[in-house]
Amino acid sequence: MARIDSETLDNGLPLHRIRVDGTRATTILIAFDAGARAERRDENGTAHFLEHVVFKGGQIYGDHGTINRTAEQLGASMNAATSQDLVEFHITVRAESAPQAIDLMTDFVARPRLDEVELEKERGVVAQEIARYLDQPAYVASRLSALASFGDHPLGRPVLGPVEHLPTFTREALQSFRQRRWSGCRGGAYIVGNTDHVSDDGEVSALFERFPKLEEPEPYESAPEFLPQTLVERRDTNQSHLRMVYPLDYDIADAKARAAARICAIILGGSPSSRLNDEIRDQRGLCYSISAGVRGFADVATLNLAAGLASKNCAEANTRMREIVGELHVHGPTDEEVARARAVAAGHGVLAFENTLRVANNAAHQGIVYRGDLDPDALIADLDAVTIDDVRDIASGIDPDKLSIACLGPHDAEEF
Repeated sequence: MARIDSETLDNGLPLHRIRVDGTRATTILIAFDAGARAERRDENGTAHFLEHVVFKGGQIYGDHGTINRTAEQLGASMNAATSQDLVEFHITVRAESAPQAIDLMTDFVARPRLDEVELEKERGVVAQEIARYLDQPAYVASRLSALASFGDHPLGRPVLGPVEHLPTFTREALQSFRQRRWSGCRGGAYIVGNTDHVSDDGEVSALFERFPKLEEPEPYESAPEFLPQTLVERRDTNQSHLRMVYPLDYDIADAKARAAARICAIILGGSPSSRLNDEIRDQRGLCYSISAGVRGFADVATLNLAAGLASKNCAEANTRMREIVGELHVHGPTDEEVARARAVAAGHGVLAFENTLRVANNAAHQGIVYRGDLDPDALIADLDAVTIDDVRDIASGIDPDKLSIACLGPHDAEEF
């Protein structure tokens, strides 16, 4: 079991030291409840763009070249990510370099320069990133499925935002969003792995107190009522990308229910022997790629099915996929399926948590999004404790006729 020591700094930022034995690495991760769902409509894309531009320089490490060279001298792996719920920054180094890594990360993340010249350059970079994703049919289909599920709501909008918003992301706009959303009381800092070289004499706390003390942000817009619809983007291709989204009915704050939902998704399409993989791919040969997974946000969760398949097979696959969901809803899983899926989930979790970044990422989601237990062993224990009745409860709460459908390919909406 990981050893966790937590404190709340004067700026309201929780600081967690999560010691993981048997590793020579340390990950430092900083996250805030300031992802895409915290944006107003005309701000869509701001959270992601701000994630990009803080890397352009802080007060000590004044430009991106200095930041990159310093990270390389530390032998570090460094990156950031924006999702609907979170923006997060992380750096992983050998344990001996952790103090310097904390100094580096807290300088440019807590005190970014946001230079106007660099902002203009980065607008071009992000425009190319958006264009690259729009060239990927699987991404477009997933983006379409979010719109079909949540409509004109922050959860239905793309994290990257539209390219036409980029010119509006001025220094003042970014500072305003940061001031409004990057509050310590809705964030967290995590030092994970080998913590032998991280002092506890206040020096490290002082570095994380480079983040200003800010007021608690306004609540984000609650998830909307799920109003199913079918959206098709017609393209004359041989391959179609099909997405199905079902709302899940359980308490998001319940860790055991989240574990049961994950196992339910694995039974459907999360492993090679799952129902969808076995029948749609292996028995019928209708597709190469098919999967099912849970997409969990702070206040809602959905069951998402995805398939990439020959366009001529789309109608048959659509019908049978919906029937398979309905069969699980009516009859529930078997004991063997639950045991196998539980082993898959827990086994993958144990392997993932050999990586300090995965431990840190899990802690950020548990602590900030779900307000749950930061200990990775707690997640494994929750999976191990799931029973067949727990999975039946999840499956019985799925309405087979209440789903959103999105598809990219040579189809019309009436086909679905």
